[in-house]
Amino acid sequence: MTRKFFVGGNWKMNGDKKSLGELIQTMNGASVDPNVEVVCGAPSIYLDFVRSKLDAKFGVAAQNCYKVPKGAFTGEISPAMIKDCGINWVILGHSERRHVFGESDELRCQKTAHALESGLGVIACIGEKLDEREGGITEKVVFAQTKVIADNVKDWSKVVLAYEPVWAIGTGKTASPQQAQEVHEKLREWLKTNVSEAVANSVRIIYGGSVTGGTCKELASQKDVDGFLVGGASLKPEFVDIINAKA
Repeated sequence: MTRKFFVGGNWKMNGDKKSLGELIQTMNGASVDPNVEVVCGAPSIYLDFVRSKLDAKFGVAAQNCYKVPKGAFTGEISPAMIKDCGINWVILGHSERRHVFGESDELRCQKTAHALESGLGVIACIGEKLDEREGGITEKVVFAQTKVIADNVKDWSKVVLAYEPVWAIGTGKTASPQQAQEVHEKLREWLKTNVSEAVANSVRIIYGGSVTGGTCKELASQKDVDGFLVGGASLKPEFVDIINAKA
């Protein structure tokens, strides 16, 4: 089973029309591996702008959404609105949503189910904190987080699982290629046991956590690493090098 390599850029709360316009120009003009699916997660206020400027060969994602189509939910956006802007993906459950904004597992369940029902692809994030890794409970934590997602997925072809050890996000620390491969392999085994062998073989499990042009090639060579969710480096020209990590 060949899984198409997937590289997501999570721009977080960064950029303005000028800097994002320059980044888009760089991406549109770059020579990128045609065998890689690329999706850029733009701030919601710029989704329309980015989709109108970015070459159609690149996908665009919202960084969050709510669990219902519309209503009195000040400050939120719905999958219906995201789709109306021509956007086909959403990032859900990022550790910053979990730990900075206090999103519960229950809310992540509801958001995931509603986004998938609405026809969006979901980049679903999981990952342990430093004290959990040091306490030897990485597997327990990521399996529990994956179960929350799995309980709400009917069509796995619309889901990309992003393993992001929280201790490696924006810290400059990267999980070693071996550490990443070990968790990805265990996640695939969990999916095989708890979902199905077909899903385990086909679902893309991508790595996030201080991925750079310098670390991407060795990470990409790991058997169960099917791509990346890139933070800071996705706002720089080196994002193109990361997209081409397997080229």
